[in-house]
Amino acid sequence: MFTAVARVFDSDTDCDSDSDGEADMGMDPIVNALHSLAAAFEPDGGLMALTQQAILEKLHEIQAPGGRMNLVEAGAVRGIDVEDDGSVKVVLAVEATDPTVASEVRKAVEASLAQVEGVGTVEVTVHPLLATVQPGPTHAPEPPPTWADKIPGVKQVIAVASGKGGVGKSTVSANLALALAATGHDVGLLDGDIYGPSQQMMMGTQAEPMGDPDGRIHPVESPGGVKVMSFGFLVDPDQPVIWRGPMLQKALEQFVGDVIWGDLDFLVIDLPPGTGDVALTLCQNVPMAGVVIVTTPQDVALIDARKSLHMFKKLGVPVLGIVENMTVYQCPECGHVEHVFGSGGGQRTAEELEVPLLGSIPLDPAIVVGGDTGKPVVIDRPESPAGKAFTELAKNLAESLG
Repeated sequence: MFTAVARVFDSDTDCDSDSDGEADMGMDPIVNALHSLAAAFEPDGGLMALTQQAILEKLHEIQAPGGRMNLVEAGAVRGIDVEDDGSVKVVLAVEATDPTVASEVRKAVEASLAQVEGVGTVEVTVHPLLATVQPGPTHAPEPPPTWADKIPGVKQVIAVASGKGGVGKSTVSANLALALAATGHDVGLLDGDIYGPSQQMMMGTQAEPMGDPDGRIHPVESPGGVKVMSFGFLVDPDQPVIWRGPMLQKALEQFVGDVIWGDLDFLVIDLPPGTGDVALTLCQNVPMAGVVIVTTPQDVALIDARKSLHMFKKLGVPVLGIVENMTVYQCPECGHVEHVFGSGGGQRTAEELEVPLLGSIPLDPAIVVGGDTGKPVVIDRPESPAGKAFTELAKNLAESLG
């Protein structure tokens, strides 16, 4: 603007050049002053360049702490003051957990602004703020250990289940575990029937599980070399267990993860009958190699066996096969054979559901006596028909698992 005015005056002065010269003498000081003032506000002059905008543009070139944005983008600039004498004051607020960061930012800004033409003194104030995001890489918290993480030495977990009670599931579990151990495998037996534990009696274990300083439990080793853990070790035989879901789950988690099972080829879990909380909890938290369904040949038992089998399929647990218990009774005196609970039901059900029939166990009083006295038939009478049937069952199961 001042340049244009000066040029006007220059033009007027030229037009009066033929006069007596008095006009030139009177106008020259004014024109000269306008030229000087215009030069001061030209882009190449000092005052035009030294504005808040010029300082702000320079601050664009300086990185904020963390290096992700410059000071302006990071919102660190809180005030800019430019005086007529070229002095500049800048107020910044930067995120910094280390007090030295604010000092480094101040020095960097002072050095950068000192290079701007027309700048005299530079005063930079930096207010450190608590960083909302800590510098450096961040890592998600480690997930809590799963039940499987707590039993790293167990190669395969086998569940033994039944659709209803009274079909001999616990008896099959005990003898199956012992038969697997008799063939050279390292085996553990977990009594998952919290409401009706019985393996502490069936396996003939006299000792009690011991704890260690870390709060973990050593299972009891039974005759036959199977490591056993049962809730029956911990409660009075006549004391009922009246627990709801959360307490059951916690107890099961402790039985799986807080017991020092060591290295096992197989951990056999004797599930409670039916399709309740315990079976669901174990199948959802422990990686199962598969489940064995125990039934008798009678139709009423097979109905519930089918329900149990379908539940495990829905849970994604492989059904290894069906065990038909109490298939036939043979009189030890005359040899007469009697199918007390019917015949062929297990085989028909296995074919219908397209799963193997892993074994058929005879109805033998010796099995009953062995369970009551802590002398399972597999180790007390291994050459009996019942003993051989359990050995064949263990062989077929091991082969199905590879």
